[in-house]
Amino acid sequence: MKPIHIALGVFCMLIWGFNFVMIKIGLDGVPPLLFTAERFVLACLPALFLPRPSGLTWPRLIGISSFLFLGQYVFLFVAMSHGMPPGLASITLQIQAFLTMIIATLTLGERPEARQVFGAVLAFLGLGVIAATTGSGTDIPLLAIGLVFVAALSWATGNVLLKRAGPGAGGGTLAGVAWLSLVPPLPALALSLIFETPERVMASITHMTMMSVVALFYIVALSTWLGFIIWGKLMALYPASTVAPFTLLVPFFGASFSALVLGESFAPMRLIGAALIVAGLAEIALRRRSARLRSDIPSPL
Repeated sequence: MKPIHIALGVFCMLIWGFNFVMIKIGLDGVPPLLFTAERFVLACLPALFLPRPSGLTWPRLIGISSFLFLGQYVFLFVAMSHGMPPGLASITLQIQAFLTMIIATLTLGERPEARQVFGAVLAFLGLGVIAATTGSGTDIPLLAIGLVFVAALSWATGNVLLKRAGPGAGGGTLAGVAWLSLVPPLPALALSLIFETPERVMASITHMTMMSVVALFYIVALSTWLGFIIWGKLMALYPASTVAPFTLLVPFFGASFSALVLGESFAPMRLIGAALIVAGLAEIALRRRSARLRSDIPSPL
């Protein structure tokens, strides 16, 4: 990868790492399904002024967004509202990198290198160590980590669908992100009215706190618009198995910000798991970078 693309990838992960802190703050005042609907109601507003990308047909739009946006965030937000701490959520969600690699291999014909496979196994062991610290008798319900796994699977599926659609789908543009954001609001609102009750929905809307508003603004403007513009561009330029491992930096930023802002602490076993994940990223991404820098890859941002 070109140095500018590596820097953009790291910056995107910083945005997404702090995003977990903002999600926690937002969920303190708004139920998760309603918060998902509110996020994408605002995120889709630029679609009023920007034309739909030519390669983003309606079937593709619905398919990509149903996994990349709706599925991922419904399950993630519900998991965090059921006891998954933001720092740990930022770590466990990164199983999507391995799931993306598997799905891309099966459907796109991409073949990961031996080093990538080793790094994936190393980081997966880290996630296993973390998962072993959850469940009955601990501070985190096993249900919460299960929901995060489903969110990761949804994200991985969306990654591959976005890659298959190609640059014409507009994944690296504000127009593409905005049009993809059209799908989640109605299903998320319908689920909210069913499971969170109309009374709670109305009370949350009419009594929304300033901190929830700030959190919603960050999640929409930075995490959704800017973050997914960068992410979509990188996915269009490079193989999914090369780009996806960058998200393993999210645990570092997410855990650090959560500890600094929210005072989240990590037991020794969870710290070991996080260290294994970072080591896996180094094996997957950094050595891959050396090989890529020796090749001629055009199309800078």
